[in-house]
Amino acid sequence: MNKCRCIFSSLIIIFLTVVVVSPAWSLESKDNYSYQPLVNAGKKWRIAYYQGGVSTNYYPYLAATVKGLIDLGWIEKQELPIVKDKDTKILWSWLAKNLRSDYVEFLADAYYSAEWNSNVRPEIKQNIVKRLNTKKDIDLVIAMGTWAGKDLATNEHHTLTLVMSSTDPARAGIIASNEDSGYDHVFARVDPRRFERHIRIFHDVIRFKKLGIAYEDSSIGRTYAAMDLIEAVAEEKNFEIVRCFTKDDIPDQEQAEASVIKCFEELAPQVDALYVVIQNGVNEKTLPKLVSIANKYRIPTFSQQGSDEVSKGILLSISREGGFGPVGRFLAISMAKIFNGAKPRQLNQVFEEGPTIAINLKTAEIIGLYLNAEILAASDEIYREIEN
Repeated sequence: MNKCRCIFSSLIIIFLTVVVVSPAWSLESKDNYSYQPLVNAGKKWRIAYYQGGVSTNYYPYLAATVKGLIDLGWIEKQELPIVKDKDTKILWSWLAKNLRSDYVEFLADAYYSAEWNSNVRPEIKQNIVKRLNTKKDIDLVIAMGTWAGKDLATNEHHTLTLVMSSTDPARAGIIASNEDSGYDHVFARVDPRRFERHIRIFHDVIRFKKLGIAYEDSSIGRTYAAMDLIEAVAEEKNFEIVRCFTKDDIPDQEQAEASVIKCFEELAPQVDALYVVIQNGVNEKTLPKLVSIANKYRIPTFSQQGSDEVSKGILLSISREGGFGPVGRFLAISMAKIFNGAKPRQLNQVFEEGPTIAINLKTAEIIGLYLNAEILAASDEIYREIEN
């Protein structure tokens, strides 16, 4: 079968349609809560951090939220460091030592990570909850990702909790619904249609009949991959999902990486397109191999993670308009309103980012995907080479 493909100018119409039908989004919600800098009974607000393990999105979420607090005046204006490997632990240590603020402080001894170890995770959670309930030296916890969100969005404690970078907090059981966290002390930012937008745009561009997806065969794996949303679109658009199951939430990084590579090798010969799901086995180490496998079979790919993977050879993704800046400001404003007395569940949790396309022209050339000027005009991030 000839797998050379052409994208027609109708992509412009498709893209504009997605933008038009998406609900309006703004940085400030329509409530009347203040987000002006305010001390906590004469003291600084003390902030802690918990993540399930290392993930590509966690560092930019944390950095963007801090920059949002700087823009709002909660922290004095200063440049954040460039951290090698985007390590949240290194960034947190720097924040604890160097940020200048009369209103907030990032506690040096309040950084927690379960390192994707399901055996260690219960102990980490227990230690955090015990500290929240007994020592009571933390005013707000940033729960980064689905693991952390599920561990701290409970009534086992009542410390203010801000959940970030969870694929689908409602489906993961972190919150009661997109509109209501279900807990007075919990707020979780949601973009309920982000991954549905991914699949719709990818299908409208490529018109695939068989979509390959490699993900962990577990309830949390399905949530990370947004399988419920993808299955609904597949039924509507009449395409088949070809699945391959990986190892994800495990401490053995090499095993996680090998499982994704193996799945790509199995899927590529039998599908028309591949949706690249965020998971531990998809990283800077494995991406060159994954891209090589897909390109060998001339298979279009779409990154769930974003434009960073497009720069490394994935064909398409939805980039973040303005980077993580807008969502970071939204999270900073939400945190500031909570510090000003708003109950987390009273605030609007929904923040939908504007859809912007990222494309790698070198990958398009390798797989025989022909582009015209109108298509390039519809792309907001264009990469002409594959970064090593």
